[in-house]
Amino acid sequence: MSSRPPFRADVVGSFLRPAAVQEARAAHAAGTLDDDGLRLVEDEAVRALADAQQSAGLEVVTDGEARRSWWPLDFWGGLDGVEVVELDHGIAFQGTSTTPKGLRVTGPVSFPVDHPFLAHARFVVEEAARRGVTAKFTIPSPTVFDFRLDADQVRTDHYADRAAITEDLVTAYRDAIAAFHAVGVRYLQLDDTAWAYLCSDVELEKARDRGIDTEGIAARFSSIVRRVLDGRQSDLVVTTHVCRGNFRSTWISSGGYEPVAEELLGNTGYDGFFLEYDSGRAGGFEPLRFLPQGDQVVVLGLVTSKTGELEDPAVVEQRIRDAAQYAPLEQLALSPQCGFASTEEGNVLSEDEQWAKVRSVVAIADRVWG
Repeated sequence: MSSRPPFRADVVGSFLRPAAVQEARAAHAAGTLDDDGLRLVEDEAVRALADAQQSAGLEVVTDGEARRSWWPLDFWGGLDGVEVVELDHGIAFQGTSTTPKGLRVTGPVSFPVDHPFLAHARFVVEEAARRGVTAKFTIPSPTVFDFRLDADQVRTDHYADRAAITEDLVTAYRDAIAAFHAVGVRYLQLDDTAWAYLCSDVELEKARDRGIDTEGIAARFSSIVRRVLDGRQSDLVVTTHVCRGNFRSTWISSGGYEPVAEELLGNTGYDGFFLEYDSGRAGGFEPLRFLPQGDQVVVLGLVTSKTGELEDPAVVEQRIRDAAQYAPLEQLALSPQCGFASTEEGNVLSEDEQWAKVRSVVAIADRVWG
């Protein structure tokens, strides 16, 4: 098995919110539980999630995103110059939509030294150290911010155009990466839906309707990521998860990775790529041919997080062998296709089913890579 992340058996990051967290968040919203009370409940939940991940056989633990409401907005809302606001629409998934919230830029964008995620990261790093495993921490990618920011939500004269925002966004993320490293993070993941949208003609058309210039956008996105990662600490592993949408077990994007694979795998500079391959919507493994030979790893998301039914291990193992026709087996790994709860509502499966999925990933990876 791998001793350096991403691990042969890995996880995307989020887990179903324990009932105690859901109850505490409801009490906090109602004003019957204060900030310290909520934090104590979340602390205990993160400890329990770390125990469960280790018991399942993982070499990595996350905080399960147990302190978050929605995977990207909690992080972005903590940036200076950015607000999370109510909109007249949510993000459309298949048959449903998210809560109507989005981004608004109100001033110069920067990463503050007191961003709440720093304390969250420090906590899970300490819990991982006590267990002798590696902590992984997740944040949204800057490319998602760029892709999701509607032009009419820039409410400041500080920026003449979107390109000017991008410059500050890159700096903010470079500062964030340095700050997470300073509190002990050595395995950081930038979660990203934007690359998946670039694989979908439907989502690209929606983007153009919102005023996004999609000409050459994959090259522009790889440039943003490369600049963010340039000069990062040598002992910091940074991966990305390319998400096709994950809200109450529904999805957004369809389309194989071919349109973006060369830029994503070859030009971003990530150490690892968590790619969703749990359904035919992801296309074939042929785009993996663009993975450069070396230390970079593609983590195959062959085990779905959207349902509780366990995959046939023999089928998963055969699909790993199929993927190895296009990228070396030693540069491949296995994980669930996405997190189990990208938002606090969670996917439609039980906690027992969730952990059975994780144990299955560990067992299959052990057989394939030993």
